[in-house]
Amino acid sequence: MNEERSLENSMSAQDIAVWVGLDWATEEHKICSYEVETGKIQSRSLKHSAEALSQWLVDMRKQYGGAKVAVVLEQSRGAVLYALMNCDFLVLYPVNPQSLASYRKAFYTSGAKDDPDDAMLLMEMVRKHPDRFRAWKAEDEETRTLRLLVEGRRKLVDQMTSLTNQLNSALKNYFPQALDWVGELGSLQACDFLQRWSTLSAIQKVRPEVLRKFYVRHGSRKAEIIDRRIREIKRAVPLTSDQAAIMTGSMMVKAIVAQIRPLIDSVDEYDQQIKQLFQKHPDRSIFESFPGAGSALAPRLLAVFGVDRERWISAAEIQTFSGIAPVTERSGKSCWVHWRFACPKFVRQTFHEFAGSSIVWCKWAKGYYQSMRERGKPHQAAVRALAYKWIRILFACWKNRTTYNDGIFMQSLARRGSHLVGRTAELH
Repeated sequence: MNEERSLENSMSAQDIAVWVGLDWATEEHKICSYEVETGKIQSRSLKHSAEALSQWLVDMRKQYGGAKVAVVLEQSRGAVLYALMNCDFLVLYPVNPQSLASYRKAFYTSGAKDDPDDAMLLMEMVRKHPDRFRAWKAEDEETRTLRLLVEGRRKLVDQMTSLTNQLNSALKNYFPQALDWVGELGSLQACDFLQRWSTLSAIQKVRPEVLRKFYVRHGSRKAEIIDRRIREIKRAVPLTSDQAAIMTGSMMVKAIVAQIRPLIDSVDEYDQQIKQLFQKHPDRSIFESFPGAGSALAPRLLAVFGVDRERWISAAEIQTFSGIAPVTERSGKSCWVHWRFACPKFVRQTFHEFAGSSIVWCKWAKGYYQSMRERGKPHQAAVRALAYKWIRILFACWKNRTTYNDGIFMQSLARRGSHLVGRTAELH
């Protein structure tokens, strides 16, 4: 399969009339071009503006009569890619920054870096090794939108996690009891509670009826839990009587809560947009069928795979690309196996989180995870091993446009005599 792809890439590269290395910066961009027919190399600078980029594209089309121009750049997304992707005469080759850094070290062992040289190195790296790179093919608009939405949502969730960790730390300094009374720190209930009662003395002045109505209004309807919280509030003793610590701690808590509240609304808005797009996507049923994917992970898995069935030739490519496949380094008699550092973190995170979720919803996944732990693997390594196994299944279903069927997979395991069959039967 890799030989077929290398041949395909080489044949595509034969159609290129001009190779261009583009090093994109914040103020001025460096361009290095190589004309295949004449062997002429030119370098120039381009101002950072939409007008300058547009004029450069017009000049390139006019100069080469619409012939194919390969543009090699050091990113896979961003403003420059969106600006170039609709030009029919351009062939885009996004390069991993780690790959460029390693290629640069081969020529500049001192670690020196210069933008004009980077533009030339980008161009030469792909021009001289076209069989090792694949031209970028844009997904349809709906899939690109879904991918950007799920990645954006994850960034907001990461911000939320950071803020709730800060909130947890601030409350422990002067009002730790609140952690048992507010519910989840990233919820509207917690925000409303702490904005109204950010100190123990403030909450102890509130009548039980008011507290009971507060909890019911926020969806906490179990009377025994509400009654327990009210009793604890009444009997609670302050951690400290230092008014300086209480006053400054209260101010910090309110400041953090003020940042969390709009994030909650933004995540909800993202969820609505993701749900609308995902529901209309033709591959929705494939990724919905996987146990543990749910409303959050199914769209993320779809965004990782995309709709171009020629993008991935084998599951091994995705295992390597995502960083789930381990890296083996050998030197003499030494052998070191470690996880892959140079990979898209969001993709690796998606597979890892899905594998972790599947343990709860899928018996064979739970059995496999337990077998890894019994062999001495730590939790993260066991989940990563499960993700490695899941990728092969995900790839097969995606490639063949079929939904996942747990019964069929278990029959396949039985035919191969897998130990997971017996272990799964023991689980309840």
